[in-house]
Amino acid sequence: MSQALYRKWRSQTFDEVIGQEHVTQTLRNALRDGRIAHAYLFSGPRGTGKTSTARILAKALNCTGPEGERPCNKCPTCTAINEGRMLDLIEIDAASNNSVDDIRDLREKIGFRPGEGQFKIYIIDEVHMLSSSAFNALLKTLEEPPPHARFVLATTEPHKIPATVMSRCQRFDFRRIPVPEIAGHLQEITTAEGFQAEDEALTAIARSAQGCMRDAISLLDQMLSYGVETVTLAQVQEVLGAVSSETVAVLVDGLAERDVAAVLRVVQQLVGQGAGLAEFTGQLIEYLRALMLLQMTNAPDLLDDLPDETIRRMQGQATRITLPMTLHAIKRLSEALPELKGGYQPQLPLELALIESIRGEIRPASVDSEPSAQAVATSAKEASAAATASRSAPVSRAQTPAAVDKPTEAGDAETGKAEASEEADLPLDEAAIRKLSGPGWDQFQNTVRERLGHKVQASLRAVRDIAVSENRVAFAFGTNQFSHDMVSAPETMSKIVDLLSGYLGRSVRLECQMGDTAKLTGRLAVQQAAGQEGPDPLVEYAVENLRASVAE
Repeated sequence: MSQALYRKWRSQTFDEVIGQEHVTQTLRNALRDGRIAHAYLFSGPRGTGKTSTARILAKALNCTGPEGERPCNKCPTCTAINEGRMLDLIEIDAASNNSVDDIRDLREKIGFRPGEGQFKIYIIDEVHMLSSSAFNALLKTLEEPPPHARFVLATTEPHKIPATVMSRCQRFDFRRIPVPEIAGHLQEITTAEGFQAEDEALTAIARSAQGCMRDAISLLDQMLSYGVETVTLAQVQEVLGAVSSETVAVLVDGLAERDVAAVLRVVQQLVGQGAGLAEFTGQLIEYLRALMLLQMTNAPDLLDDLPDETIRRMQGQATRITLPMTLHAIKRLSEALPELKGGYQPQLPLELALIESIRGEIRPASVDSEPSAQAVATSAKEASAAATASRSAPVSRAQTPAAVDKPTEAGDAETGKAEASEEADLPLDEAAIRKLSGPGWDQFQNTVRERLGHKVQASLRAVRDIAVSENRVAFAFGTNQFSHDMVSAPETMSKIVDLLSGYLGRSVRLECQMGDTAKLTGRLAVQQAAGQEGPDPLVEYAVENLRASVAE
């Protein structure tokens, strides 16, 4: 009977462990110096080599070969462990042996000396599954084990292990294995097994494994059973339910052009072809993440696992799609991914996420065109509704009075002057709005980063909405209290106000608010422009409803 590749190619020496040099080198040095601890905790994602490394350590401790070559995989002890017949190596699955009685049985037998090797090695896999009582029963043994006993605890969820147990172990964190290292190891396996594989196919397998070598080898085993001598990218995509990178890039082009019809057409084609929408969405998120890295750092070397042609195409797209839109698309697609597993229309969550990613960048009409005098009364309401619909970048809005009484008598000339002053200032407000929208907002944040540092700039990224009047600007920070407090600190506020006033070309005051919509009182802004003080609403209520009179 044939053996699964992941078992056949399981690491047998420290040199064969891929991507965990920080662990293997430390263990080698400890073996050389005779400083092996009595208990180790190996934590990390599945399939990264935790149990394999524990078995290698068990062989090295009991190996009778030359000191510098342990484990030698030739001596009787190493051979017995490789063949699974070493009585002094006890592997316990804590997922199915998690009761206090199981640990008590272990404590009763641990006192017996080893029969074949120098040490008894206990490997407890998925140790976080032990019950509280079992952990308590294990504590004393971990703290003072017999001199011939060594423990290796392996887990994928170290946060579930009691601190009292963790403090008695030396902890090693296994990392996800990088894509190039997985692909290189898959190439070695493919060559040794007498097959051929395209580099792009092995890279696609490595990416789908998400840092897990065992998953990658299992998928390669599935591909080698496909019945062909050469593993191709098309075959891998068919098995994974993935689509070509060209399809993903075409959809991102549609996002960059804000072409809703083109984006939906791509989704409809995928549905007609029977492609896996969840896998495609994962590919799209990964692509947009790479695009985000280019936009944030302009460092192509961070994407060394991607072909040069793909990176060049991404660099072109990074100039046509805004960073807020990229971030919003990643967020919305991540939210839609769990919803793609079922439903009457399984593609609907993906379509909604793409539509919202595009429409979230559309500016309110009051930003892109000059409002007429008749539309002034409704511009604030329309801008507020449009800003609420946008979830990506802060949208600047002209904060104009929603209801300003028109002069009806000769004695109201001052009020008429206030309205006239407001109408005269509107073009100046619109210019300021455009400066705080889209690329202008990015430019202002860059200025803040150069003058005040990265922390203040990072706080401004939390701004969800911006409102502008003649001499006032309001920032709304959503629910981010930390960023709100950092920007509203007196010293920081004064510096930002100076930069904002210089950027807009006029003196302004800044208000920091919580919530998704920035608000300014339009009546107050007009009255300040006219140099008047508004009536007290309490006095007005008393005069109109309580028959009170105002005494000079």
